[in-house]
Amino acid sequence: MNQKAVIFLADGMADEPLPELNGKTPLEAVDTPAMDSIARSGVNGTFLTLPEGLPTSSDVANMSVLGFYPERNYPGRGPIEAVSQGIELGPDDVAFRCNLVYASGDGVLRDYSAGHIDNTVSAQLMRDLQAKFGSDKVTFYPGVSYRNLLVLHGREFSDKIDYFKPDSSQDIPLAELKLSAADGSPEAAHTVAFLDELDRKCAEFLAAHALNQGKEAPANRIWPWSPGRRPNLTPFDECYLGRKGAVISAVDVIKGIGKCAEMEVIEVPGATGFIDTNYAGKVAAALEAIKTHDLVYVHVEAIDECSHLGDLKLKMQAIADFDAKIVAPILEALKGQPVRFAVLPDHPVPIRLRKHTTTPVPLAICGPGIEPDGVQAFSETLAPTGKLGFLKGNELVKKLLAL
Repeated sequence: MNQKAVIFLADGMADEPLPELNGKTPLEAVDTPAMDSIARSGVNGTFLTLPEGLPTSSDVANMSVLGFYPERNYPGRGPIEAVSQGIELGPDDVAFRCNLVYASGDGVLRDYSAGHIDNTVSAQLMRDLQAKFGSDKVTFYPGVSYRNLLVLHGREFSDKIDYFKPDSSQDIPLAELKLSAADGSPEAAHTVAFLDELDRKCAEFLAAHALNQGKEAPANRIWPWSPGRRPNLTPFDECYLGRKGAVISAVDVIKGIGKCAEMEVIEVPGATGFIDTNYAGKVAAALEAIKTHDLVYVHVEAIDECSHLGDLKLKMQAIADFDAKIVAPILEALKGQPVRFAVLPDHPVPIRLRKHTTTPVPLAICGPGIEPDGVQAFSETLAPTGKLGFLKGNELVKKLLAL
């Protein structure tokens, strides 16, 4: 019988010690009995999620956790999310993730999410942008909240573009955040010029849009970033000797990775990517999925969003909710069953920085055949003292599935 496993992925949970928490990290300061039980009954270590030379983004990190080696075949955030949305990319298409952001009148990027813009408002703005500026050269696609897509069509466009990640660029002048050609090619230069002009036109249009009037953080700019072409990942079952995987997430980037790897992507109504997500729905979906799959990947985005906001109180609430509303009920429901469990973040987002860092993340694994190493709680400080050591590549999934 195949070994089964559940991965609890807390996006952006890892942090740094904070003076206001008496030198503890947010994870260490919150009561997390369920995650602590995994650490206490299993082995602890760290995992390298962001290999050197790649963007410090969640797509790279989650590809790493699942063992898909982004250093070999990273396609870019845009095409991954396009796959999630069912957008067919042609060979000459370049897909960009396209945030709706708020820039202040003094020309500074203030909010990468335009106040975590409502889905309905965001979708209408994207539809209106498409109606106004869509053409045989460019298409706008609505996604979830601020997380949208822009696709350029034609051989004249390049995906070799250097960009600034918006959630890592808050409070920086727009003049310092310009797109640029990465390879010096005419196509890359043309792409930058095309997008600069499109950005200018969209900014004028969005500033005058009725849905942006009277808002504290109006969605008054588009932000294209992380471009790429049609992805080609090896299917999960080919990577792991026929094992079947399932993904549960609210956001397109994680669902897109799952679809690219031919894992089952389970949609949960009411999953929002923020603290108001449908936790109970995710639990129910995970418990159903583990009946027919070997590995179930339960991803929660909310902690990452709170970290980028720089809201310590909200981040601690999101960590507590993850432990109590996701980890605890799944552990309880599967108690005594032959299932292994892992818990980890995909990357750190220190509150003081409000952006991702490349520090390896804490990891704990428990379940059948895994002997405890004596670590008593799950944390950034204690995990490196465990016997699991430093993992990378496909080592986590192979260990969980006993391959």
